[in-house]
Amino acid sequence: MKRWIAIAAVLAVACVLPLLLSPTGYWIRVLTFTLLFAAMAQAWNIIGGLANQTSLGHAAFFGIGAYTSTLLLLKFGISPWLGMLAGGVLGGVAALIIAIPTMRLQGHYFALATLAFGEVMRVIANVWAPLTGGPVGISVPFVPPNFLGYSFKQLLPHAYIALAALVIVTAIFEVIRRGAMGYRLRAIKENPAAAEVIGIDTTKVKLQTAVISGVLMAMLGTLYAQVAVFFDPDTVFNAASISIRVALIAILGGVGTAIGPILGALFIVPVEELMNDLFSSGAAGLSQLIFGIILIAVILWRPRGFITVFDALKARLTGARS
Repeated sequence: MKRWIAIAAVLAVACVLPLLLSPTGYWIRVLTFTLLFAAMAQAWNIIGGLANQTSLGHAAFFGIGAYTSTLLLLKFGISPWLGMLAGGVLGGVAALIIAIPTMRLQGHYFALATLAFGEVMRVIANVWAPLTGGPVGISVPFVPPNFLGYSFKQLLPHAYIALAALVIVTAIFEVIRRGAMGYRLRAIKENPAAAEVIGIDTTKVKLQTAVISGVLMAMLGTLYAQVAVFFDPDTVFNAASISIRVALIAILGGVGTAIGPILGALFIVPVEELMNDLFSSGAAGLSQLIFGIILIAVILWRPRGFITVFDALKARLTGARS
């Protein structure tokens, strides 16, 4: 009961907060990207937290989703809502293609294989200029503001769409974690050999989680494209700003937990923007240096993520009651 009250309170705050910000201001944009990256980290958390496979290639699925919806709108006038579904299908296919030969890899071998796949997609998008625009990039065409066309005058609707996406992805994560697939994944995480002995098809289960994660990541790429309006291959297929960033958000918040990616995004995105706002006019790279120092300090303080803060508080409260 207490958990549901806490969830309802968080959702209430999340629904009211966008209304307190200027609909065309800087911080509503920061809030929108915070919610979006929290959803992206949650999608990564399905494979990284539940399947225990550290993927560094999720930018490939993200970029596929962004380009698919935008190209369908540009060339055929198809609504981004439908383009999002098409991008999700292509993202799932891409996830399956890369997962089949790599799912038996473990640790850094799997991470490097997925990182290489993401870089290959970035190179292809840069070279295939007649379709993607290459390094010049691509712009989302303007259409008259309307919900069915996924076009709005202000950022406020985008913030609520990102919030809805976060809720949906988190619900999918929880359904998997609490369901039969979640039990299988925990068994595989603890001892893959023992899981095989008791009849769990470890490869099949990991493939399923990879495809689900890839589909969600690609669909979130459409949301990013509609907010950013302009992007290029080095933006949406970028390993550092997408793949590594979403993994860092999930790990810093508490990997394998539903609240972890949300906590990580609430810290990383606003603090990074604040550092850029305060120190970008100083020496070159100063804002990134200060942000890096803050990250190192936080990781040293809570190496298992922000979720441990809540665990510690819960333990103290339980001890006080006793």
